[in-house]
Amino acid sequence: MHGVEGFMYPNEMELQWSILIVLYPYITGLVAGAFILASLERVFNVAAVKPTYRLALLTALAFLIVAPMPLQMHLGHPERSWEMYVTPHTTSAMAMFGFVYLWYLMAVLVLEIWFDYRKELVLTWRASTGLKRQFYGILTLWSDNISPEALAFDHKIGGILTVVGIPSAFMLHGYVGFIFGSIKANPWWSTPLMPVVFLFSAIVSGIAAVMLIYMVTSKLRKTTIDMLCVDTIAKYLYYAFIVDFTLEMLDLIHRLYVADESLMALDFMVKTKLFVSQIVIQIILGTLVPLLLLASVQFMRWSAGTRKAIYSVAGALIMIGIFAMRWNVVIGGQLFSKSFLGYTTYKLEFATKEGLLPAIIFLILPFLILWALVKILPPWTDARPHAGDIRNGSTTGA
Repeated sequence: MHGVEGFMYPNEMELQWSILIVLYPYITGLVAGAFILASLERVFNVAAVKPTYRLALLTALAFLIVAPMPLQMHLGHPERSWEMYVTPHTTSAMAMFGFVYLWYLMAVLVLEIWFDYRKELVLTWRASTGLKRQFYGILTLWSDNISPEALAFDHKIGGILTVVGIPSAFMLHGYVGFIFGSIKANPWWSTPLMPVVFLFSAIVSGIAAVMLIYMVTSKLRKTTIDMLCVDTIAKYLYYAFIVDFTLEMLDLIHRLYVADESLMALDFMVKTKLFVSQIVIQIILGTLVPLLLLASVQFMRWSAGTRKAIYSVAGALIMIGIFAMRWNVVIGGQLFSKSFLGYTTYKLEFATKEGLLPAIIFLILPFLILWALVKILPPWTDARPHAGDIRNGSTTGA
């Protein structure tokens, strides 16, 4: 049973949104952040992050495939979800997500990856036999044109898709914050800064995730980590994190300045029920500590080994802190009554439909999908001996 303190209406005693709804904005945030990191190389010409360009795209795709699954699990009749495409409700932000998701998945991310990998797919198709040849033939759409003109066209279209993908990624995750910020009846959520805070925290978490994945996979493959690449990623991570932290502090200062009737209830929540998750995990461990660690690299000369350790710790803490932020928004916003006179608690079950076990599965599943994608579409420069210089239109081996 959920513990209740003070006066609450019956429909406020049980939380409507569980840990699965916490996972949804967390996973979509990783998608948006990973794509933004990939765009640094292709759109903004940050050549130092090139070793992670394709890895970031595949990471975004792996997490994007899993993104709607927590929502599907949460729905009472998930088999009806297809109806939002055949009977669209343009006034429903939740319903319109289906179209944003489909646009970003099929029209942007998948196409960009296909155009970027098309030459390698063709070369693998030519060099394969049997079922493997049939599989890669399907991926190439049975087209083997890799002339310089065709490759130049691929690169041009890929660049256009990346430019289109940036605002699409913002829409994909920004709308989640838009939904929460639009709920006027809940002062914990109702703030115009909510979409922006969600967006920048997504950028931070996605960049941190790709940085960690690159370092771990390089270690597993026993290849040298490109420190210029990692240092550059960490620098952009640091800048984005400062903006994210500033926005959250601005939101807090605004709440304190307005000091409406909800302030005492929210203050009580932070000091009691959310003290560990917000003060300790989100702010101290998930924000201040990684900010100080990343700042130390920017202003002090550490060895490569020390920087790797700092990036690993900071990246892991950031991932935990952003998850705690999502938890505090989704769960925390449901723990107090609309009258501000009562509070409830959230009991996390384990092996239930919306318990901890399915949440763990949904967190592991993107990494399994990423492993499969990496096997099919190797993102490593040293794993593409026949790739050549795609951007220059060359068809010779590397």
